[in-house]
This record gives sequence, C-alpha cells and structure tokens, in this order.
Amino acid sequence: MKILTVIGARPQFVKAAMVSRAVSLFRNNDGTDARLHEIIVHTGQHYDYNMSRLFFEELSIPAPDYHLEVGSGNHGCMTGLILSKVEEVMLEERPDVVLVYGDTNSTLAGALAAAKLHMPVAHVEAGLRSFNKRMPENQPCINRPCVRDPLRTN
Repeated sequence: MKILTVIGARPQFVKAAMVSRAVSLFRNNDGTDARLHEIIVHTGQHYDYNMSRLFFEELSIPAPDYHLEVGSGNHGCMTGLILSKVEEVMLEERPDVVLVYGDTNSTLAGALAAAKLHMPVAHVEAGLRSFNKRMPENQPCINRPCVRDPLRTN
C-alpha cells in the first residue's frame, strides 16, 4: 500500500513522527518496503530550521520525498499553491491513500486535492479548538470538518 503523507507545520511533524515510525516497521530486512510504502510531502508551510528541520532531526522523521517550498503568504495564496503543487505529486505517485494531519492550510489543500482526484483521505487529529475565528486553522468549519464538538458547552 502506498501512503502519501502531506505535512507542513510543527504539529503535523510531531504526529507524523509516530506514524512514520510505525510504517517503517513494515520494511524488509534489506530496508526495502514490504507492505507499506510512505511518500512524505513537505509543503513548506513551516520552513525555517526551528519550525521544520529541527523536528525532522529530533523526531527522526524520514527526509521528505518532495518539498514544495511554499513558504509564507496569506491563507488563500498559501492554500492555493499547496493545492496546485501537491496535486502534481499525487498524479505522479498515484497513492492508495493520502494521509493528512490536523487542520492547517497544508491539511486543507492535501485533502481537497485528494478528494478532487478521487483518492481516499485518512485524517489524524488531536489538538486545540479555540473557537476563535481569527485562527482559521483551529476553528471548526473553516479548515476542519464542520461537526459539533461534544466538549463545547456553548
């Protein structure tokens, strides 16, 4: 099974480290992939050493197979660039599933590209729900599926 993992921000790196480690357990003794093959796409949403590379080093995350180098920008521009670039990777790699984490612009673009290409999407979530509309990456119904939060009291 070919898994295309889309990551680009610190919270995603932390979550992806554990999943990538688990996927690596399915390798043959000679290092070749047996049942699972992970392709890591780093969007570049977080890109400087302390917000990106340090996490890969400290958490032993495999080097990305693709680095989209999107960088900073407003939400629409960043999401659009990631969408366009990750779609090209998906068309080239033809994964069995696209794995996204959290609710960042990278997540939104990766999930949308996969959905438009009729590729299954797997989503790993754990984190903040601030209900602050000025934080679109942490607000339900913006970059996250619009579902009622059972922990919300109002």
